[in-house]
Amino acid sequence: MSAPTVAAVPVDTPDAKSVSVLVKDIVQEYPADSGGVTRVIDRVTLTFDQPGINMLLGPSGCGKSTLLHMLGGVRPIGVRTPTSGSVLIDGVECHGAHDDSVMVFQRYANRPDLSVFDNVAFPFRLKLWKSREPEAQWRGRVADLLKAVGLADKAGLRPAQLSGGQNQRVALARALVLRPKILLMDEPFGALDAQTREEMQQLLINLYQSWPCLVVFVTHDVTEALLLGDRVIVLTTQPARVADDFLVSEPRPRSAAWQRSATAQGLEERVLAQLHTSPGRGQVRVTI
Repeated sequence: MSAPTVAAVPVDTPDAKSVSVLVKDIVQEYPADSGGVTRVIDRVTLTFDQPGINMLLGPSGCGKSTLLHMLGGVRPIGVRTPTSGSVLIDGVECHGAHDDSVMVFQRYANRPDLSVFDNVAFPFRLKLWKSREPEAQWRGRVADLLKAVGLADKAGLRPAQLSGGQNQRVALARALVLRPKILLMDEPFGALDAQTREEMQQLLINLYQSWPCLVVFVTHDVTEALLLGDRVIVLTTQPARVADDFLVSEPRPRSAAWQRSATAQGLEERVLAQLHTSPGRGQVRVTI
């Protein structure tokens, strides 16, 4: 089954292009059980200055989710985050959650006591967004997003009545209903079966075409990175450093024939070669 056709979602091009993110000399250390510290991220610098799907690829456990969480303002209690370095959004140092940034996790965290419609509309219950959007406007936006993700006929159901893939669509719609400038995705399709994961990947591409924001997508799947990404940033095993950073010029959607092509195989080999030169634990996945 293919992903549903995306309904028209208004695109405000100036707003979509007006955000820049600088991750500057980030170091993250945590207390070690044996005393001292464990360095998880080691002087990572990255710049994102235009809409695009940026894949943050690295072995499982390398620190890529920790880096993504910094961008989303997720800060563990009792630990200085980052240990050193800074995250700047539009030139302003960011120490916590940011109004222009939303995150989608692997665990979709839909409220079991709310309907699908109310889960997607939940941000508008919060003071910040409730004051920004008239009710008629946000209700129309929620309805548009449910149509876009193929759940218009499920609006009155509860999460327990949905499949895993449908629940992830709810989570994605809840993030996009705010029309964020920055969309952060932490292995959002990793727990799905192969067919559902493929449908969700196509759905993300379709939604991105309607709302071209700055996407940073964490994965340890090389195939997924090359299938979705405009840019692929390869991190080493822990402590994470930038091993490679390159663009993928093939237009999306990228066909199965392209995925088997010499070009795609060369990019895959390039990624694996970088990771094999990095000592340490952690795995990446190739799904085709």
